[in-house]
Amino acid sequence: MFEDTLELAENKLLLLFIFEKIKFPVSNNQITQIILENNFINYFTLQQYLNELLSSNFLKYTNETGNHRLIITEKGIRVLSLFVNRISEDKIKAVKDYLSKKLSSIKKEVTITADYTIGKNDNFIVNLKAVENDSILIDIKLNVGSNKDAKDLCHKWKNNSSDLYNKIIQLLINEN
Repeated sequence: MFEDTLELAENKLLLLFIFEKIKFPVSNNQITQIILENNFINYFTLQQYLNELLSSNFLKYTNETGNHRLIITEKGIRVLSLFVNRISEDKIKAVKDYLSKKLSSIKKEVTITADYTIGKNDNFIVNLKAVENDSILIDIKLNVGSNKDAKDLCHKWKNNSSDLYNKIIQLLINEN
């Protein structure tokens, strides 16, 4: 029983540690991926812990870019600073190693979004967006005629948003 309580506390502190190290809001899917790829906690327990951390105001949802993202609160940072020594060195090292390799791709996922919905007359509305430091750089909505076109646009935007953004800006600036 005592070991279960220690493990629960360590896992919740580990989650707070990850959020504190990331330093920007992430989706539930992204935190789930980090946890599962490192085999820290199983999926169902993770979701329970996230809900408990939200209820305790150690984490909160933000909706700055139209997407629900999780971020650590000041209260969460204070608790983590008091009890960070309760997280095993192995887990801290694993998190730091993982984030040093994956942080830029996680950040790219947060700042570059592409999705689509079905519009009127069986058309698809594609929304392509790039955000940097909570400022929207570009937010384009396009109406396309097929599901395939919508998926292709989303895929191209996610994989090549920087070049596409620069080309759009150049076209608009240089056009007479």
